[in-house]
Amino acid sequence: MKKPIAKLVIKDLITGDGAKNELAITIDKIKLFEQKIVLKDSVILNLNNKINNFDSILLTKSDQLLLSQELSKRLEQDLKRQKLKNKLTMGAGILGIVAVAILVK
Repeated sequence: MKKPIAKLVIKDLITGDGAKNELAITIDKIKLFEQKIVLKDSVILNLNNKINNFDSILLTKSDQLLLSQELSKRLEQDLKRQKLKNKLTMGAGILGIVAVAILVK
């Protein structure tokens, strides 16, 4: 081979080796970016699951609060009824004592 052709061949080989190295580095970067994307997707999925769990907890707490309020109202109504029954029972007892006292006289 002639000298100028040999120089060009050597130059092309060196350029080719450089391109191979650059390609290898680029492929490594792409793999690293893909891993980062997978990690970010995993983090996003976990955060979305946490949000869904918190929403579920809030809904459950709201339901519990409504139930508690309803039970409180029922308890107040039952307490009023019981007080009325006690007054009627006490009134009937006093009336019975008065009736017995009148009959005894």
